[in-house]
This record gives sequence, C-alpha cells and structure tokens, in this order.
Amino acid sequence: MDWRNVTRITKIHLLGFQVPQSITFFVFFIFLMIYCVTICGNLLIITLVSYNKTLHSPMYFFLSHLSILDILLATDILPNMMSTVLVKQTIMSFSDCLAQFLFCVIVECSECLLLTVMSWDRYLAICKPLHYTLKMNYQVCWILVVLCWILGIFLVLTYTLTISNLQFCGPNIIDHFFCDFDPIIQLSCSDTTTVQLEVTVLGVIFVVFPFFTIFVSYSYIIVTILKIPSITGRQKVFSTCSSHLTVVSIYYGTLVCVYLAPNRGQTQTLNKLLSLLYTVVTPMMNPIIYSLRNKELKKAVRKIITDLTLIIHFNKD
Repeated sequence: MDWRNVTRITKIHLLGFQVPQSITFFVFFIFLMIYCVTICGNLLIITLVSYNKTLHSPMYFFLSHLSILDILLATDILPNMMSTVLVKQTIMSFSDCLAQFLFCVIVECSECLLLTVMSWDRYLAICKPLHYTLKMNYQVCWILVVLCWILGIFLVLTYTLTISNLQFCGPNIIDHFFCDFDPIIQLSCSDTTTVQLEVTVLGVIFVVFPFFTIFVSYSYIIVTILKIPSITGRQKVFSTCSSHLTVVSIYYGTLVCVYLAPNRGQTQTLNKLLSLLYTVVTPMMNPIIYSLRNKELKKAVRKIITDLTLIIHFNKD
C-alpha cells in the first residue's frame, strides 16, 4: 500500500458517555464531585503522612506515593470526560490523544508496581519482622518508588516506538471516554498483529507478574496470620494489610477484565464501565478504603482537627 496517498488523522472525536440531555448536568455534577473527592482525599493522605511523625513509616510512605499517582490518573482522565458529557463529544488533536494515553500508561504501570512493592512491604513486616527495619529503610523505599517510575517510563518509550511505526488513517472517532490502546489501534490502517502481540507480552510482564508476586506475598502473610494463637492478634495483624488487599482486588480485577480478558461478547458500554472502575472509581476509593480501615490515619486526622481548633481559638483570643 502506498502510504503517501493515505490521509493521516490529525483530529480525534472522543465520544465519551452518551447520556440523555435531561440528565446531562446531573452526570456532569457526579463526575465533578468524584474528581473533587479524589483530589481532596488523596491530598489529605499526602498531608497526613507528611505532617504526622507517627506515619513516617514505609507503609505510609508508599501510600502517599500511591495517592500522588491517583491524583495524576484522575487529572489525566476526568477533565476530558466531563467535557464530553457536556458537549457530547470532545475534539482533540491526535498528538494530544496519544499523550493522554501514554501518560495514563506511565501512571498505571507505576501503580501496578507500587502495589506490588506495598505487598512486599507487608510481607516483610508480618513474616520477617526482625529483618524489616534493615531491609525496608528510607533509602530502599526511595529506590523502589523511583524504580516504579523508571519502569513506567520505559514501558511508555516502548509503546511510543511501537505506535510510531503505524499509519493512522481513520475513521477519527473513538467511542470511549479517554484515549486507550484498543480504540487508538482500531484507527490504524497498518497491520497491528505484531503491535498487539508486543503489548500482550508487556501486559503479562507489568500486570500478571506483579499480580502473581502479590498473590504469593499474601499467601505467606495469610499462613503467618493463621499461626497467631489469639483471634485478637490475628485481627490486629490482618487489619494492617486488609485495605491494600481490597485496593489490589478492585484495581487488578478490572485491569485483567479490560486488557487481558477476550473482548468478544463485551459491549462497548461494558468496556467503558470496567475502564471507569480503575481510572476513576479506584483513585477516589483508595483514600476512603485506607482511612476507614486504618486507626493510625483516623488518629492523625483527629490530631490535625484538634491542632487546627487550638490555633483558631488562640487567634481569637
């Protein structure tokens, strides 16, 4: 095929969620509230971990970086999605569409790896408590977080090189609320077999392997917890990792359904809803799940409220 005679895509029409006109503002308001709760909730986690010295531990250090990733993911997805709800579609340049997708890949990959690091942290704390302080010191924590970002950027560079070899000639309509891999690939008029195979392999490396690591870590954790003689002791130890286990289940469950499960039989609406879970709902739920199940975070919130109250009373006097 002579690519010189092919019209290349320059603009993308992002359809988003097609909702009836009568509930447009209601749906927009819901998404706006989700965005505000996501930003405020995750900023609260970051502030608590930075402000309260009792939370200066590896677990909360990783949690604060998870909150940063959740803010970035929500900011990458939600503003455009709210725009599509109001105007029924968003027109963006093809380069902006690719940029949104690649940024999303960095955050998603980094989050997968960070969740794996957090499970390893819980494994060391519960199964190897005598070695925990030595193996999970401040320097190691920073190295692990930076490594998560580096691997995420490496994945994006790989995707960029792969997609740059394709020709995109339309149609220029994406029936999704953000620029994801499958909708972008469907716009290509090149042979995408090699690209899809490469992405599947990368998905196994960056999604399946980390999930397997988390599964093995929690298998050891559960065995260790069951060896604790008292029920109170078991509940206390399990409470330190139950929040993380809940987040991992939601996040990885939807990722597997969207990217690794066969798409046959899945409607586009179902695919959008599943994508909504890990791109929008999970970033909002993470701080809520961790806060509701964590006594130390609750205590830190009460301390900040008490300190603020004292400051206000002092200024009035």
